[in-house]
Amino acid sequence: MRKWTPALAAAALMVPMAIASVTPAAPAAQAATAYPPGGPDQTPVMGWSSWSFLRLGADAARVRGEARALISDGLAAVGYRYVNIDDGWYQCPGPQGPNVDRYGRWLINTANYPNSGGKNGIKALAAYVHKLGLKFGIYETAGISSQAVARNTPILGTHYTADEIATTKPQNNYNCGGMVKIDYSKPGAQAYVDSVVDELASWGVDYIKLDGITNSNGPDIKAWQKAIHHSGRPIVLNITQGSYTIKLAPVLKEYANQWEFAPDIEINGPDEGSANSCNAPPYTGCLSVFPLTSFAHWKDRFADVAQWQPYGGPGGFNDYDSIEVGDGNKASGMSLAASESQLSLWSLGSAPLILGVDLTRGVTNAYGTSAGLTATGRRLLTNRQVIAVDQDAIDASRIAIAGKPGSGAGYQVFAKVERRGDGIVGLFNTTTKLSSGPVTISTTAAAIGLPPDPHGYLVEDLWGGLSVVAGGHARFVISSAGDITATVPPEGVALYRVIPLR
Repeated sequence: MRKWTPALAAAALMVPMAIASVTPAAPAAQAATAYPPGGPDQTPVMGWSSWSFLRLGADAARVRGEARALISDGLAAVGYRYVNIDDGWYQCPGPQGPNVDRYGRWLINTANYPNSGGKNGIKALAAYVHKLGLKFGIYETAGISSQAVARNTPILGTHYTADEIATTKPQNNYNCGGMVKIDYSKPGAQAYVDSVVDELASWGVDYIKLDGITNSNGPDIKAWQKAIHHSGRPIVLNITQGSYTIKLAPVLKEYANQWEFAPDIEINGPDEGSANSCNAPPYTGCLSVFPLTSFAHWKDRFADVAQWQPYGGPGGFNDYDSIEVGDGNKASGMSLAASESQLSLWSLGSAPLILGVDLTRGVTNAYGTSAGLTATGRRLLTNRQVIAVDQDAIDASRIAIAGKPGSGAGYQVFAKVERRGDGIVGLFNTTTKLSSGPVTISTTAAAIGLPPDPHGYLVEDLWGGLSVVAGGHARFVISSAGDITATVPPEGVALYRVIPLR
C-alpha cells in the first residue's frame, strides 16, 4: 500500500512511574488454526524487500547485492531467505496502464532488469537468487491493464479476450495506474489470472505480493490462490491493502498466506504525501527515504496486533509491514529502544519479518545514501531467541493497556503461551516523548496465561546484553507469586520468556 492514515490512539489513564498491576483481558494461550494448503511456509516469512530504500530505483544489480548481503551478513543463516522486488519491475508508460504482451500480461522493465544468459531479466534474477539458496518474490496488483482491454488481447489457452472479462471500474495501481477490475462471473476471467501466475511460476517466483486490495477484492484473492494451485508451484500469497478492514479477514484467512492491512510504515516525506505521488518519471514523489520511519509513525500497530490476533496462525499470518531496523538510528528513524520494540511486537504477533533497509555497504541512489547494515542492527536482526518467538506461529493477545488518548504516553502488555508451555511477554512503554522518564510496568505469570507453580518461574530477558531495560538481567528467578516487573524507557520494551520451574 501507499497510503498514510493517522495512528490509532490508546485509551485509559497512565500515571508515570507508577507500578501498574496487570489484569488479563483475555487468555494469552491460543489454539492453532488450520489453514488451507497453498503456501509453502507454515511459519512467518523472513526476508528482504526493495521498497523501503530502493523503491522505483531498484534494479537487477542492486537486488543481487542485497541478496548477497543476506548471506554475508549472516541473515540467511537465521532464516531471512526471501528476496522480494516491489513495484517498478514492469513497464509503466503512464495512466493508460502497464504495457502488456500479446496475452495481456505485464511486460518487464528491461532497463532495470535486462535479459541475461538467454533468460528474461526477472527469470535471470530469480535464478541468481535461487543459486544463493534463497527464494524470490515479486509485486503485482489485481485486475487487468487498460492497454490489454483497448487492444482486446486474447486470454492464453482460451477463445476469450480481455474486453470480455474487464469492467470499467478502476483497480488500485499506485505507481502506474490504468488497471481495471475483473468480472469473475465471466468465462475466461480465471484463465487470465492462471496465465499470469503460470508465467510468474515459470520465471521461478516463490512469493507474490498482491497490492492495492480493498474489501471489494475478495474474488481476486480467491482467483490468485486458485491460480497458484493451478501453477503447481508452491508460492506464498501476500495480500497488501489499498484500504481494507477486518471484514475481509475470513477471506484472507481462507485463501491467503499473509496479509498487510496497516498503512505504510515508511514516513514517505513531504514529497510523497499521497498514494499517487510516484506515478511518472522522474518520480519526484518518491525522493524522501530517510528517516525510513519512527516509533510514533508505526505506533498504530499495537492496536492492529490486538484487533487481528484471532486471525493469525500456522500458514496464514498478520503482516504489519517492513522491519526498518538495521540501517542506523538516523536512517531508520528509531532509537535502540524503538528498534527493540518493533522487532518484539512483530515477533509477539508472529508477523513476517521482511527487512526494508539497505543491507549493502553505503548504496547511493536518487533517494539518499545508506550507511549499510550496522553492527548493532545485525545483532538485533540475528537474535535467535527473538526470532524463535516470531517463528512459533502463535499470535499474542494484548492483556493490558493504559494511556491518555492523544497524549503519546502509555504502556501496553502483550503475551502468549507457546506449545511447550513457556510464556512470552512484552512490556511496552509506548510513550513517544524521549525526555520522559522510564515507566515501571508489572504483570504476573497468571496474567500471561501460565499455570501456578510452587517452585516459581525462570525469566529470560530475550534482548540480553543489548536490552535497554533499566536494571535488567539476562536470567533471573521469580517466586511462585509470579510477579514480573520492569522499568522501561520511552519507546522501549522488556521482552521476557517465562518458564515454569516445575
